Amino acid sequence: MSNTLKEQALAYHQYPKAGKIATEITKSTETQHDLSLAYTPGVAEPVKEIYEDPEAAYKYTAKGNLVGVITDGTAVLGLGNVGSLAGKPVMEGKGVLFKRFADVDVFDIEINVNSPQDFIDTVVRIAPTFGGINLEDIAAPHCFEIERKLSDLLDIPVFHDDQHGTAIIIAAGLINALEIQNKNIETAVIVCLGAGAAGIASMQLLEALGAKKENLYMLDRGGVIHSGRDDLNPYKAEYAVTTEKRTLLEACTDADVFIGVSGPNLLSEEAVKAMAPNPIIFALSNPDPEIDPVIAKAARPDLIMATGRSDYPNQVNNVLGFPFIFRGALDVRASCINREMQIAAVKALADLAKEEVPEEVLKAYNKETMAFGADYIIPTPLDPRLRQRIPQAIAQAAIDSGVAKK
Repeated sequence: MSNTLKEQALAYHQYPKAGKIATEITKSTETQHDLSLAYTPGVAEPVKEIYEDPEAAYKYTAKGNLVGVITDGTAVLGLGNVGSLAGKPVMEGKGVLFKRFADVDVFDIEINVNSPQDFIDTVVRIAPTFGGINLEDIAAPHCFEIERKLSDLLDIPVFHDDQHGTAIIIAAGLINALEIQNKNIETAVIVCLGAGAAGIASMQLLEALGAKKENLYMLDRGGVIHSGRDDLNPYKAEYAVTTEKRTLLEACTDADVFIGVSGPNLLSEEAVKAMAPNPIIFALSNPDPEIDPVIAKAARPDLIMATGRSDYPNQVNNVLGFPFIFRGALDVRASCINREMQIAAVKALADLAKEEVPEEVLKAYNKETMAFGADYIIPTPLDPRLRQRIPQAIAQAAIDSGVAKK
């Protein structure tokens, strides 16, 4: 990071008021009568209503449009275990995106805990405040246990965006990339470099969409995750395959797809050249991808490439998903965000990329044209149609799968 960018970022977060989010008053407080309604004695009336019927909290409080963005700070961006307080700027940033893109309110919560169970217990105790819980920047494998237990214990949506948000955007882009490259998910050989939260969740979702487990090769720091290894946690072991492949180069040989959710410059030019005809590479390490797109495309002109960066085509950006997913879930008071809702988001995003791009999006990205193809496989984050399409798809899937209360 240049000194200029560092200075700009620090100034942005400090001035004119520290931080990026604040609360606002939504009712009139101009008169004595207003105050008597806002607080005592008038506030007693909704208290009594909620005491009689807890669902009335959605009618008389902000609960129904309020998401808790909660972290323990163990996996913040690419910075690792920096602690919950140091993760607060990221949690505030998440709040900005929720509000900016889907008008969802956020309280960011940073928790100091010593174990996953402590984290779970804390969230359960504060959960009545919220209409939904967005878990953020929690290291694997604890994040899997935390999300599963909280989903079982709470009757509001619990969503670990680093897992499922990433997986949804990857899946939407990949479905379209496969179509353009005349491949299909049922037969595609897919290599995933990175076996943390995003990698495992992505493989689970792709499997739900039709990918075959025997065609999925996942790699961690020890190389290919294969059935002969005895150092795998249960989540990695789920994707252990019987194979003689051990290295990334061997896994990429004749593979159709590479998905990187790992670190910079880990995919070699040699491995790219070894992939099957018309390959697809999602190099999502940020800010530096697993391979420079210029190098990758020079090696394979038949390539479709996606990154996590905004300065290259096909940005895999979670803001395409989580604000709108929660918007749809909150609108129908869904008790969870289930697989059916995740798949609905995938399909809605994939379908939207095939429609004509609005003029305002072209202006925002300084483009004369944007059309479905190798350089446009998923919508852009500034597409205004996301605000309607994704929540509608999520809400309908919640209703159809029986988890909507409204």
